[in-house]
Amino acid sequence: MALKLKQNDVTWFQPLWRRVAVTCFLVLWLGWELLFTRDMFWAVLVGAALAYAAYNFFYAFPKEQAHDALPPADPAESEDRQDP
Repeated sequence: MALKLKQNDVTWFQPLWRRVAVTCFLVLWLGWELLFTRDMFWAVLVGAALAYAAYNFFYAFPKEQAHDALPPADPAESEDRQDP
């Protein structure tokens, strides 16, 4: 069973700053749990959430498609073409 983001989540996390903000929050929270509270239960939970976020937000996140980079192909042009 793959744990991947739903389409609604992908749409909401499309701006890079949101993904970075959530990841930074988790890093700070993990640091707080490890350095100050020393509660290993919460540290493991936050560490797992951080690993999940880092993988889904930066490694497996769908790449943006450049829709306007290439003009659409003209179907009439390909039909009239005769290759030797």
